[in-house]
Amino acid sequence: MLRLRPFVRFAAAMGLMALAASAQVLWKEPAAMSVEDWVWGPGGKQAAPQPPYTFLKENLDGTNPKIDVKDAAGRTWVVKFGSEIHSDTFAARFVYAMGYATSPAFFVPDGNIAGVQGLKRAKVFVAKDGSFRNARFKLHERHKTQWSWVENPFLNSQELGGLKVVVMLLSNWDTKDARDPDGGNNGVFEGGRFGDSAWFAVTDWGASLGKSGGYFQRDRWDWRGYSLQTASFASLRSDGTVQWGFRGKHGDDIVSGVGVQQVRWILPYLARVTDEQLMAAMTASGATPEAGTQFTRAIRQRIQILQRIAAPANQEITAR
Repeated sequence: MLRLRPFVRFAAAMGLMALAASAQVLWKEPAAMSVEDWVWGPGGKQAAPQPPYTFLKENLDGTNPKIDVKDAAGRTWVVKFGSEIHSDTFAARFVYAMGYATSPAFFVPDGNIAGVQGLKRAKVFVAKDGSFRNARFKLHERHKTQWSWVENPFLNSQELGGLKVVVMLLSNWDTKDARDPDGGNNGVFEGGRFGDSAWFAVTDWGASLGKSGGYFQRDRWDWRGYSLQTASFASLRSDGTVQWGFRGKHGDDIVSGVGVQQVRWILPYLARVTDEQLMAAMTASGATPEAGTQFTRAIRQRIQILQRIAAPANQEITAR
Protein backbone atom coordinates (compact mmCIF):
# COMPACT_ATOMS: atom_id res chain seq x y z
CA MET A 1 0.00 0.00 0.00
CA LEU A 2 1.50 3.33 -1.09
CA ARG A 3 1.58 6.17 1.40
CA LEU A 4 1.06 9.18 -0.82
CA ARG A 5 0.25 11.97 1.66
CA PRO A 6 3.88 12.84 2.60
CA PHE A 7 4.76 12.71 -1.07
CA VAL A 8 2.23 15.27 -2.28
CA ARG A 9 4.01 18.33 -0.86
CA PHE A 10 7.36 17.14 -2.23
CA ALA A 11 5.83 16.25 -5.61
CA ALA A 12 4.45 19.74 -6.05
CA ALA A 13 7.84 21.27 -5.31
CA MET A 14 9.74 18.93 -7.61
CA GLY A 15 7.30 18.95 -10.52
CA LEU A 16 6.31 15.32 -9.97
CA MET A 17 2.55 15.79 -10.00
CA ALA A 18 2.48 14.75 -13.67
CA LEU A 19 3.38 11.26 -12.46
CA ALA A 20 0.05 10.94 -10.68
CA ALA A 21 -1.59 9.56 -13.84
CA SER A 22 1.04 6.82 -14.08
CA ALA A 23 1.46 3.73 -11.96
CA GLN A 24 4.25 4.50 -9.50
CA VAL A 25 6.54 1.51 -9.12
CA LEU A 26 9.65 0.85 -7.04
CA TRP A 27 9.89 -2.94 -7.18
CA LYS A 28 8.54 -5.89 -9.13
CA GLU A 29 8.81 -9.57 -8.20
CA PRO A 30 11.99 -10.69 -10.02
CA ALA A 31 12.09 -13.90 -12.01
CA ALA A 32 14.78 -16.44 -11.17
CA MET A 33 17.84 -15.70 -13.29
CA SER A 34 20.17 -18.06 -15.11
CA VAL A 35 23.94 -17.63 -15.32
CA GLU A 36 23.44 -16.24 -18.82
CA ASP A 37 21.01 -13.65 -17.45
CA TRP A 38 23.74 -12.49 -15.08
CA VAL A 39 26.18 -12.23 -18.00
CA TRP A 40 23.92 -9.93 -20.03
CA GLY A 41 21.89 -8.18 -17.35
CA PRO A 42 18.66 -6.21 -17.87
CA GLY A 43 17.49 -6.41 -21.46
CA GLY A 44 19.44 -9.58 -22.21
CA LYS A 45 21.90 -10.24 -25.03
CA GLN A 46 19.74 -8.40 -27.54
CA ALA A 47 20.19 -5.19 -25.55
CA ALA A 48 23.99 -5.14 -25.98
CA PRO A 49 25.47 -2.20 -27.93
CA GLN A 50 26.13 -2.93 -31.58
CA PRO A 51 29.12 -1.37 -33.36
CA PRO A 52 29.93 0.72 -35.26
CA TYR A 53 29.49 3.64 -32.87
CA THR A 54 28.99 7.26 -33.90
CA PHE A 55 29.94 10.21 -31.71
CA LEU A 56 27.08 12.50 -30.65
CA LYS A 57 28.57 14.74 -27.97
CA GLU A 58 30.67 14.84 -24.85
CA ASN A 59 28.50 14.39 -21.77
CA LEU A 60 29.70 16.71 -19.01
CA ASP A 61 27.21 15.57 -16.35
CA GLY A 62 28.68 14.15 -13.15
CA THR A 63 32.33 13.80 -12.23
CA ASN A 64 33.47 10.99 -14.56
CA PRO A 65 34.40 11.45 -18.24
CA LYS A 66 31.50 10.46 -20.50
CA ILE A 67 30.42 10.76 -24.11
CA ASP A 68 27.14 10.00 -25.85
CA VAL A 69 27.21 7.74 -28.90
CA LYS A 70 24.74 6.09 -31.25
CA ASP A 71 25.16 2.42 -32.16
CA ALA A 72 24.32 0.51 -35.35
CA ALA A 73 20.79 -0.16 -34.06
CA GLY A 74 20.15 3.57 -33.64
CA ARG A 75 20.19 3.46 -29.84
CA THR A 76 21.88 6.15 -27.75
CA TRP A 77 24.44 5.08 -25.14
CA VAL A 78 26.20 6.99 -22.39
CA VAL A 79 29.81 5.80 -22.49
CA LYS A 80 31.64 6.26 -19.19
CA PHE A 81 35.37 5.97 -18.57
CA GLY A 82 37.43 5.83 -15.40
CA SER A 83 37.07 4.25 -11.99
CA GLU A 84 33.34 3.43 -11.97
CA ILE A 85 32.94 1.40 -15.14
CA HIS A 86 33.20 -2.06 -13.53
CA SER A 87 31.08 -1.37 -10.45
CA ASP A 88 28.33 0.33 -12.45
CA THR A 89 28.15 -2.61 -14.85
CA PHE A 90 28.06 -5.26 -12.12
CA ALA A 91 25.53 -3.37 -10.01
CA ALA A 92 23.11 -3.20 -12.95
CA ARG A 93 22.95 -7.01 -12.91
CA PHE A 94 22.67 -7.33 -9.15
CA VAL A 95 20.00 -4.66 -8.76
CA TYR A 96 17.99 -6.11 -11.64
CA ALA A 97 18.12 -9.55 -10.01
CA MET A 98 16.62 -8.03 -6.86
CA GLY A 99 13.60 -6.63 -8.74
CA TYR A 100 14.57 -2.96 -9.01
CA ALA A 101 14.73 -0.84 -12.15
CA THR A 102 18.06 -0.18 -13.80
CA SER A 103 19.26 0.54 -17.31
CA PRO A 104 21.11 -2.03 -19.48
CA ALA A 105 24.84 -1.55 -18.92
CA PHE A 106 27.80 -3.30 -20.52
CA PHE A 107 31.56 -3.36 -20.10
CA VAL A 108 33.19 -2.92 -23.53
CA PRO A 109 36.93 -3.71 -23.46
CA ASP A 110 37.76 -1.87 -26.69
CA GLY A 111 36.25 -0.33 -29.79
CA ASN A 112 36.14 2.66 -32.07
CA ILE A 113 33.86 5.69 -32.19
CA ALA A 114 33.51 7.53 -35.50
CA GLY A 115 33.43 11.32 -35.68
CA VAL A 116 34.97 12.09 -32.29
CA GLN A 117 35.84 15.76 -31.91
CA GLY A 118 36.35 18.51 -29.34
CA LEU A 119 36.79 16.26 -26.32
CA LYS A 120 37.71 17.74 -22.96
CA ARG A 121 37.59 15.36 -19.99
CA ALA A 122 37.26 12.27 -22.18
CA LYS A 123 40.26 12.97 -24.40
CA VAL A 124 42.48 10.99 -22.03
CA PHE A 125 40.45 7.87 -22.78
CA VAL A 126 39.58 8.28 -26.47
CA ALA A 127 42.32 8.59 -29.09
CA LYS A 128 42.14 11.00 -32.00
CA ASP A 129 41.17 8.14 -34.28
CA GLY A 130 38.24 7.30 -32.01
CA SER A 131 39.72 4.14 -30.53
CA PHE A 132 39.15 3.43 -26.83
CA ARG A 133 39.73 0.79 -24.21
CA ASN A 134 37.70 -0.14 -21.14
CA ALA A 135 34.36 1.66 -21.13
CA ARG A 136 30.91 1.22 -19.67
CA PHE A 137 28.04 1.57 -22.13
CA LYS A 138 24.71 2.41 -20.46
CA LEU A 139 21.53 2.70 -22.51
CA HIS A 140 20.25 6.26 -22.44
CA GLU A 141 16.81 6.22 -20.86
CA ARG A 142 14.80 9.21 -19.73
CA HIS A 143 14.87 9.85 -15.99
CA LYS A 144 14.81 13.62 -15.64
CA THR A 145 12.66 13.67 -12.50
CA GLN A 146 14.45 13.11 -9.20
CA TRP A 147 13.22 11.86 -5.83
CA SER A 148 14.39 11.97 -2.24
CA TRP A 149 15.08 9.20 0.26
CA VAL A 150 12.91 10.98 2.83
CA GLU A 151 9.97 12.05 0.64
CA ASN A 152 8.64 9.59 -1.93
CA PRO A 153 5.55 7.40 -2.42
CA PHE A 154 7.15 4.36 -0.78
CA LEU A 155 8.07 5.58 2.71
CA ASN A 156 8.01 2.81 5.33
CA SER A 157 7.46 0.14 2.67
CA GLN A 158 9.30 -3.18 2.57
CA GLU A 159 10.31 -2.38 -1.01
CA LEU A 160 12.12 0.81 -0.02
CA GLY A 161 13.73 -0.98 2.92
CA GLY A 162 14.92 -3.71 0.58
CA LEU A 163 16.44 -1.16 -1.80
CA LYS A 164 18.35 0.38 1.12
CA VAL A 165 19.68 -3.07 2.06
CA VAL A 166 20.95 -3.50 -1.52
CA VAL A 167 22.58 -0.05 -1.40
CA MET A 168 24.41 -0.98 1.80
CA LEU A 169 25.30 -4.51 0.67
CA LEU A 170 26.98 -3.09 -2.44
CA SER A 171 28.43 -0.23 -0.37
CA ASN A 172 27.12 2.41 -2.77
CA TRP A 173 28.08 5.52 -0.80
CA ASP A 174 27.15 8.14 -3.43
CA THR A 175 23.48 8.25 -2.39
CA LYS A 176 22.76 11.83 -3.41
CA ASP A 177 19.11 12.61 -4.03
CA ALA A 178 16.77 15.41 -5.07
CA ARG A 179 17.88 17.54 -2.11
CA ASP A 180 21.42 17.93 -3.41
CA PRO A 181 22.09 21.12 -5.39
CA ASP A 182 24.58 19.42 -7.71
CA GLY A 183 22.07 16.77 -8.75
CA GLY A 184 21.04 13.44 -7.30
CA ASN A 185 21.38 9.79 -8.24
CA ASN A 186 17.70 8.93 -7.78
CA GLY A 187 15.51 9.24 -10.86
CA VAL A 188 12.16 8.17 -12.27
CA PHE A 189 12.15 6.18 -15.51
CA GLU A 190 9.26 6.85 -17.86
CA GLY A 191 8.32 5.66 -21.33
CA GLY A 192 10.23 3.27 -23.55
CA ARG A 193 10.45 -0.21 -22.09
CA PHE A 194 8.85 1.09 -18.86
CA GLY A 195 5.57 1.77 -20.65
CA ASP A 196 3.04 3.89 -18.78
CA SER A 197 4.60 3.22 -15.37
CA ALA A 198 6.81 5.64 -13.46
CA TRP A 199 9.66 3.52 -12.09
CA PHE A 200 11.52 5.05 -9.16
CA ALA A 201 15.16 3.96 -9.19
CA VAL A 202 18.71 4.59 -8.14
CA THR A 203 20.22 5.55 -11.49
CA ASP A 204 23.94 5.59 -10.67
CA TRP A 205 25.74 2.73 -8.87
CA GLY A 206 29.28 3.62 -9.86
CA ALA A 207 30.43 4.41 -6.31
CA SER A 208 29.93 0.78 -5.23
CA LEU A 209 32.03 -2.20 -4.20
CA GLY A 210 34.67 -0.37 -2.24
CA LYS A 211 34.81 1.26 1.18
CA SER A 212 32.04 3.56 2.35
CA GLY A 213 32.86 6.39 4.71
CA GLY A 214 34.02 9.99 4.77
CA TYR A 215 35.56 11.83 1.86
CA PHE A 216 39.10 10.59 2.47
CA GLN A 217 38.14 7.00 3.37
CA ARG A 218 35.69 5.92 0.67
CA ASP A 219 36.48 4.33 -2.66
CA ARG A 220 34.92 2.19 -5.39
CA TRP A 221 35.68 -1.12 -7.11
CA ASP A 222 38.29 -2.09 -4.55
CA TRP A 223 37.88 -5.65 -3.33
CA ARG A 224 40.38 -5.14 -0.51
CA GLY A 225 38.50 -2.18 0.94
CA TYR A 226 35.13 -3.84 0.37
CA SER A 227 36.28 -7.03 2.05
CA LEU A 228 37.81 -5.10 4.95
CA GLN A 229 34.43 -3.58 5.83
CA THR A 230 32.45 -6.79 5.38
CA ALA A 231 32.84 -7.91 9.02
CA SER A 232 31.23 -4.65 10.19
CA PHE A 233 28.64 -4.55 7.39
CA ALA A 234 25.73 -5.36 9.73
CA SER A 235 25.05 -6.89 13.14
CA LEU A 236 22.12 -7.46 15.48
CA ARG A 237 22.03 -5.37 18.66
CA SER A 238 20.81 -6.81 21.95
CA ASP A 239 17.56 -4.83 21.61
CA GLY A 240 16.79 -6.47 18.27
CA THR A 241 17.68 -3.51 16.04
CA VAL A 242 20.26 -3.76 13.28
CA GLN A 243 23.58 -1.94 13.48
CA TRP A 244 24.63 -0.98 9.97
CA GLY A 245 28.24 -0.13 9.19
CA PHE A 246 27.32 1.90 6.11
CA ARG A 247 28.60 5.47 5.79
CA GLY A 248 27.54 7.48 2.77
CA LYS A 249 25.76 10.59 1.56
CA HIS A 250 22.48 10.95 3.47
CA GLY A 251 23.71 7.88 5.36
CA ASP A 252 21.34 8.42 8.28
CA ASP A 253 18.40 8.32 5.86
CA ILE A 254 19.68 5.12 4.26
CA VAL A 255 19.93 3.18 7.53
CA SER A 256 16.73 4.67 8.97
CA GLY A 257 13.85 2.23 9.20
CA VAL A 258 15.87 -0.76 7.99
CA GLY A 259 15.66 -3.58 10.48
CA VAL A 260 15.18 -7.31 10.70
CA GLN A 261 11.83 -7.29 8.93
CA GLN A 262 13.27 -5.49 5.91
CA VAL A 263 16.21 -7.90 5.85
CA ARG A 264 13.80 -10.84 5.91
CA TRP A 265 11.79 -9.34 3.07
CA ILE A 266 14.73 -9.00 0.63
CA LEU A 267 16.63 -12.08 1.80
CA PRO A 268 14.82 -14.72 -0.32
CA TYR A 269 16.04 -12.93 -3.44
CA LEU A 270 19.56 -12.48 -2.11
CA ALA A 271 19.78 -16.08 -0.91
CA ARG A 272 19.04 -17.59 -4.32
CA VAL A 273 22.03 -15.85 -5.93
CA THR A 274 24.82 -18.37 -6.56
CA ASP A 275 28.56 -17.85 -6.60
CA GLU A 276 28.57 -19.00 -10.22
CA GLN A 277 26.16 -16.22 -11.12
CA LEU A 278 28.19 -13.62 -9.24
CA MET A 279 31.40 -14.71 -10.96
CA ALA A 280 29.70 -14.62 -14.37
CA ALA A 281 28.53 -11.06 -13.72
CA MET A 282 31.97 -10.08 -12.44
CA THR A 283 33.64 -11.40 -15.56
CA ALA A 284 31.09 -9.64 -17.78
CA SER A 285 31.87 -6.43 -15.88
CA GLY A 286 35.58 -6.66 -16.67
CA ALA A 287 36.81 -7.98 -13.32
CA THR A 288 40.12 -9.80 -13.18
CA PRO A 289 39.90 -13.41 -11.94
CA GLU A 290 41.32 -12.35 -8.57
CA ALA A 291 38.97 -9.40 -8.17
CA GLY A 292 35.98 -11.48 -9.24
CA THR A 293 36.82 -14.22 -6.75
CA GLN A 294 37.40 -11.82 -3.86
CA PHE A 295 34.29 -9.75 -4.55
CA THR A 296 32.18 -12.90 -4.83
CA ARG A 297 33.51 -14.16 -1.50
CA ALA A 298 32.78 -10.85 0.25
CA ILE A 299 29.27 -10.55 -1.21
CA ARG A 300 28.54 -14.10 -0.07
CA GLN A 301 29.78 -13.23 3.42
CA ARG A 302 27.51 -10.20 3.54
CA ILE A 303 24.51 -12.29 2.52
CA GLN A 304 25.40 -14.80 5.23
CA ILE A 305 25.52 -11.99 7.79
CA LEU A 306 22.00 -11.00 6.76
CA GLN A 307 20.89 -14.63 7.03
CA ARG A 308 22.14 -14.77 10.61
CA ILE A 309 20.35 -11.52 11.43
CA ALA A 310 17.13 -12.86 9.95
CA ALA A 311 17.39 -16.29 11.60
CA PRO A 312 14.24 -17.56 13.35
CA ALA A 313 16.15 -17.57 16.65
CA ASN A 314 15.94 -13.78 16.52
CA GLN A 315 12.16 -13.78 16.12
CA GLU A 316 11.41 -13.25 19.81
CA ILE A 317 13.82 -10.38 20.36
CA THR A 318 12.66 -8.49 17.25
CA ALA A 319 9.02 -8.80 18.26
CA ARG A 320 9.48 -7.01 21.59
